[in-house]
Amino acid sequence: MTFRSVWRTVREFLFTKASKEFLIFVFFLALSGVFWLSLTLNETYEQEFAVPISVVGVPKNAVLTSDEVDTIRVTIRDKGIVLVTYKYGEALKRIEFPFRNYTHNNGTGQIPISEIQKRIYQNLVSSSKITAIKPEKMEFYYSYGSKKQVPVRWSGRVIPEELYFISRVSYEPDSVTIFASDDKLDSISMVYTEQLNYVNFRDTLSVDCNLAKLRGVKAVPDHIRVKFFTDVLTEERISGIPIVGINMPEGKVLRTFPAKTSVSFVAGVSVYRNLKPEDFTIIVDYDEIRRNPSEKCRIYLKKVPSGISRAKLETSMVDYLIESQE
Repeated sequence: MTFRSVWRTVREFLFTKASKEFLIFVFFLALSGVFWLSLTLNETYEQEFAVPISVVGVPKNAVLTSDEVDTIRVTIRDKGIVLVTYKYGEALKRIEFPFRNYTHNNGTGQIPISEIQKRIYQNLVSSSKITAIKPEKMEFYYSYGSKKQVPVRWSGRVIPEELYFISRVSYEPDSVTIFASDDKLDSISMVYTEQLNYVNFRDTLSVDCNLAKLRGVKAVPDHIRVKFFTDVLTEERISGIPIVGINMPEGKVLRTFPAKTSVSFVAGVSVYRNLKPEDFTIIVDYDEIRRNPSEKCRIYLKKVPSGISRAKLETSMVDYLIESQE
């Protein structure tokens, strides 16, 4: 279809009776819309606005330990047309306050709401009225170089698939530098990530996440990478673990029957492959035998390697003999 044929079709439609009625309808619909909009914008409303507040002029030897830009919510009453100009204009974009005018000696600063309200009014037309401001006070925190290095730990709900478990967790970096007042630094021994929520995974899970915010504390960096390494759970058994006596007096030797025993446990496949009997320690306490002599003695699992759980001895009592060495 050529341009001429399209134009001919449109022109023929415009000169029909139906098209004239349609154009009249559209005209009056637009006119009524303009009339309704003008009436609506001329009514008085209340509208809440988010106003960014920033602290400027921070000295080079000071560090803001709270967010550099905070936000207050201001409710303004005026005609709709005025509120529209506030919403899409520059009047309420950002208000700046000089650091030196609002700081105290305890590492905190406070900007009075009366000051914030006064600055906002300077950007409003005379007919506008502020009816509410939240929060009721605006605080910021700073530090003059006080800092320390602390480790990072994850927080939240991280659960692999059934028959899998988290065998190891790594952090990149594994520690961060925090800036805060001396009192806060003394009370913080580690920082945590934001709440993580990952379930039903089986392969290594790598998560880039932010650190949980602490009031009056700035962490550098404020985000890290956490890796969760998984392994398959298996129930296994290690045999041939020797039983040794402790607290034996000089010249005495303990012999047990059997001399070695087994331990059952739950561990990851990769952990189990590297285990040896020497990684476990099973003992008999001579002092207990001396206090409660009997035909059998109790044995204890004194040491187990990391990475295993639910470790259990094959037996808890064994026969024994105490010999004297000449």
